[in-house]
Amino acid sequence: MCPFGDCCFFKLSPNSTRLKYLFVSLQDQFDNLEKHTQWGIDVLEKYIKFVKERTEIEISYAKQLRNLSKKYQPKKNSKEEEEYKYTSCKAFLATLNEMNDYAGQHEVVSENMTSQITAELTRFVQELKQERKSHFHDGRKAQQNIETFWKQLEASKRRFERDCKEADRAQQYFEKMDADINVTKADVEKARQQAQTRHQMAEDSKGEYSSILQKFNHEQREHYHTHIPNIFQKIQEMEERRIVRIGECMKTYAEVDRQVIPIIGKCLDGITKAAESIDQKNDSQLVIEAFKSGFEPPGDIDFEDFTQPMKRTVSESSLSNSRWDGKSEPKPGSKSKGKLWPFIKKNKGGGPEDFSNLPPEQRRKKLQQKVDELNKDIQKEMDQRDALTKMKDVYIKNPQMGDAASVDHKLAELGQNMEKLRLEAQKFEGWLAEVEGRLPVRTEQTRRQSGMYDTQNTSAVSNCAQDRESPDGSYTEEQSQESEMKVPVTEFDDEFDDEEPLPTIGTCKALYTFEGQNEGTISVTEGEMLYVIEEDKGDGWTRIRRNEDEEGYVPTSYVEVYLDKNAKDS
Repeated sequence: MCPFGDCCFFKLSPNSTRLKYLFVSLQDQFDNLEKHTQWGIDVLEKYIKFVKERTEIEISYAKQLRNLSKKYQPKKNSKEEEEYKYTSCKAFLATLNEMNDYAGQHEVVSENMTSQITAELTRFVQELKQERKSHFHDGRKAQQNIETFWKQLEASKRRFERDCKEADRAQQYFEKMDADINVTKADVEKARQQAQTRHQMAEDSKGEYSSILQKFNHEQREHYHTHIPNIFQKIQEMEERRIVRIGECMKTYAEVDRQVIPIIGKCLDGITKAAESIDQKNDSQLVIEAFKSGFEPPGDIDFEDFTQPMKRTVSESSLSNSRWDGKSEPKPGSKSKGKLWPFIKKNKGGGPEDFSNLPPEQRRKKLQQKVDELNKDIQKEMDQRDALTKMKDVYIKNPQMGDAASVDHKLAELGQNMEKLRLEAQKFEGWLAEVEGRLPVRTEQTRRQSGMYDTQNTSAVSNCAQDRESPDGSYTEEQSQESEMKVPVTEFDDEFDDEEPLPTIGTCKALYTFEGQNEGTISVTEGEMLYVIEEDKGDGWTRIRRNEDEEGYVPTSYVEVYLDKNAKDS
């Protein structure tokens, strides 16, 4: 990389003008190389800055993608979370998750570019700066060294030239004095000695000049053929390493992106697969299951002939076989009290505790959900009780760790909470058992056995559903729905007053106490014996009579019916 080619100028004889020009030219080359190598380092630093800004963009983009995915994630314990049972919503949730993974790949790109390019290239630039500084320091030192030898050569040359001139003048003076007859012999001798001295000094200067010239020529050859070419070669190698390194970094830049392409492809494939998994038929079925009422279609409405007086027969006075009819046939001129379930208005507000304002299927789901929630709460309380019991045992064995009595209050509180929750669960279990007993298709009863209670509580819940023990709370499903269609008391009483008393078809025994608070129902106490005047027609109600003035409907599951044989035959 020597700027002077084969350095042919070293064959020239050293004259001051030529050498001075060469030294100035060499200095110019060092300046040019210094500027060029500094420009190369600036290029590296510019590329480092470019990669840093790219990594910042990748991090920012990944953060925005993650925030976007998080923004549209369903909130826990919210209505929105329930919507994700549909395949279209599940596909959208899968898209959000894949987008989160997609953002992670951009973070990987940023991390790899930072570690493999930015950090490595920054370290390389620091090393390059130190190496460049060392090479140019060596070049300037070599330049100063050859300049020093040159100055010594110039000084010895001038001294030799001066001594030669002085010797010539002394010789001429001696010859002049020797030719002059008027000069004394002593003056001639003095001039002769002076000439000899000057000649000796010229000889000494000549020897010194010759020695310094030989030394300079040697140093000059070393300088231009060894030192400077070596320095330039090192600078050239340094510059080539810089060029190679920036090319490798550019390859790494592309490779870092290429490495995440397969994973990004998998993320996109996951989104495509999620989209293909959308099943419109399944979503439609879920909507049907979620909103089906469980009602049977209403039967035909009987023709009411107002042209002649009509009286109800025994069969007509009973409840209709369909699920929508009322407690009695309307008499001529009175308002119909029949129930058409699909057209019943929903109660505004929170609704009753037993969800009796809902259709049977919806009510069953709500009750089942409530039972499951209560069972979870009971399990939490039991876990806390077990943990505190273990802590108390540890305190008893190691009193220094704590006071065992301090746990008793919390254990008592947990016991009370568990008892309340169990009573609440029993109440809802009872309502659930009644609803499942009246649905057209019975659901699996064992589903309601949570297995969270101890043996005693499990037996109590099982007995509530199987042995027909009285649940905590009154039966309200049909009652609340009847209250929506309730008519004035006077009209209902008039209807019964005008009707002929229905004959008894059997007796029944009340298994539980029932508070008949709705219109058309009657209250009974556990163990009470009553008369049956109309059996259950499929809607879960039986019409009974206590005496001539008291009769009404009670839930069939609350009584044990004994029909007369004659009534059965008829």
